[in-house]
Amino acid sequence: MSFERIIIDPGKCNGKPCIRNTRIMVKNILGLMAGGYTVERILEAYPQLESEDVVEALQYASAVIDEDKHIPRAS
Repeated sequence: MSFERIIIDPGKCNGKPCIRNTRIMVKNILGLMAGGYTVERILEAYPQLESEDVVEALQYASAVIDEDKHIPRAS
């Protein structure tokens, strides 16, 4: 699976996976979902996100847990 909306850049968010062009980390989105937020509520809290960003963050987390995969770091 290819992830185009998630980046890992050592110079951004200490190298934690985040949504491209933002400093919103995948773990933040997961935390919001775990806390009961809907996709719509996340988009209200972070208007710079698109629903596809949230979906890809969930897909990324699933891939990491399921197959111990990660996307390469930016050089």
